[in-house]
Amino acid sequence: MQSDYIIEMLNIRKEFPGIVANDDITLQLRRGEIHALLGENGAGKSTLMSVLFGLYQPEAGVIKKNGEVVHIHNPNDATALHIGMVHQHFKLVDVFSVLDNIILGAEDTQMGFLQRKTARQKVQALSEKYKLAVDLDAKVEDITVGMQQRVEILKMLYRDNEILIFDEPTAVLTPQEIDELMEIMRSFAKEGKSILFITHKLNEIMAVADRCTVLRKGKYVGTVDIKDTNKQELSNMMVGRPVQLQVQKGPAHPGEVVLDVQDLTVPSKTSRKNAVNHVSFQIHAGEIVCIAGIDGNGQTELVYGLTGLEKASSGHITLCGHDISHSSVRKRSEAGMSHIPEDRHKHGLVLDDTLENNLVLQSFEDSRFQKMGFIRRDAVRQYAEKIIDQYDVRSGQGPITVTRSMSGGNQQKAIIGRELDRENPLLVAVQPTRGLDVGAIEYIHKQLIAQRDAGKAVLLVSLELDEVMNVSDRILVVYEGEIVGELDPKTTTVQELGLYMAGAKRSGKGETQQ
Repeated sequence: MQSDYIIEMLNIRKEFPGIVANDDITLQLRRGEIHALLGENGAGKSTLMSVLFGLYQPEAGVIKKNGEVVHIHNPNDATALHIGMVHQHFKLVDVFSVLDNIILGAEDTQMGFLQRKTARQKVQALSEKYKLAVDLDAKVEDITVGMQQRVEILKMLYRDNEILIFDEPTAVLTPQEIDELMEIMRSFAKEGKSILFITHKLNEIMAVADRCTVLRKGKYVGTVDIKDTNKQELSNMMVGRPVQLQVQKGPAHPGEVVLDVQDLTVPSKTSRKNAVNHVSFQIHAGEIVCIAGIDGNGQTELVYGLTGLEKASSGHITLCGHDISHSSVRKRSEAGMSHIPEDRHKHGLVLDDTLENNLVLQSFEDSRFQKMGFIRRDAVRQYAEKIIDQYDVRSGQGPITVTRSMSGGNQQKAIIGRELDRENPLLVAVQPTRGLDVGAIEYIHKQLIAQRDAGKAVLLVSLELDEVMNVSDRILVVYEGEIVGELDPKTTTVQELGLYMAGAKRSGKGETQQ
């Protein structure tokens, strides 16, 4: 008799030094269903899926497929069982083309020769069938994160997988791309594929999932039918307390100009057009200004130009009255700029170093942390423990945890704690709540508003429309490297914001052009 469940993970236990990541967890996936896995950062969701995909071996428990016990020692075993996974941090080779990434490890060869033409035809057919348009010849390092995710999905489909694991699939996507992904997931389920979907976003669970399993601190809380629950109930299950889903804030009281950007131009690495084209704006003390736009419209390059990660070809940047247009990253940091970067792995952390060393990356030269050129390890440890406690950074071995081993959300909380604690007059926060659960998002939003209320200037760059509308005091919309509109979140709508973001509307001098 065929089992009701295509996959069963029964009584799974997985331990790491100092932490039980999965403590007796059972998860059952039905054929053709979209099953959400919900939990706070560090609740054990990614670990559980990594056990299913063969990246980790559990200390206890069994996995069954179609009622039969299976042993998954590595991802090749998982692939043989038609299990595929899109990881939170993509597993792609930057210098390879899109096509080479898709077929890597599953190459079709004849007499030792790669059958590239056959592979290309198969990938193109899949891309058309599921509306996953990608440029097969582009290098992965030159395409947006949204496109990289499509590459990961095509990798799974190319291997004919029937059980699809999505780990935080929408953390890096624009609202439009999220809608497209939801459609794709629905079409997979209609075809009989089974989907496990890790997320923190309650709206998405309500929109696409059939059932939801909730984990908290490594333990199983329960499984619910989506039609019988609501967002508040799910967030209570996840965090263990009521969470405010609405941002609470009073009116802004802008003061002096903190950041003045005039005529900033940053060249593009991938085309002849400028990524940022003659952009000018100001941010005052005591306000949150949000840069909104669809991913790939120059936000990343604008932040790189402001923070010194890339050279601007023209323009002036003034911070607290000092010209920092040609200053190094460190000099800008010392001049009063804190930066929560978009890519926490590339620009935010030294992954193979300890958490405590990462928390003093910009400030180890302070007299607090060094004496006569020697690091004061006790002071660093005390400081790290303070940040870990204040920002609820969960790590197996506290300050000495290797940062790479922490969950993505806890890595993010560490960066946020480090940058906010530096008390700089300007905070540049790029996607600060990316990959965070509702409890952590609630906390970070409060922190951003507290920074504003303490007289700091905050430049927020976000792809989350809810965040843009609820947290910001002013919205600057970028489209193709230019600011096409300045909107007041109190008087605009999400629909109007969407029109500006898509380039269908822009503010001229004293008029609005359609």
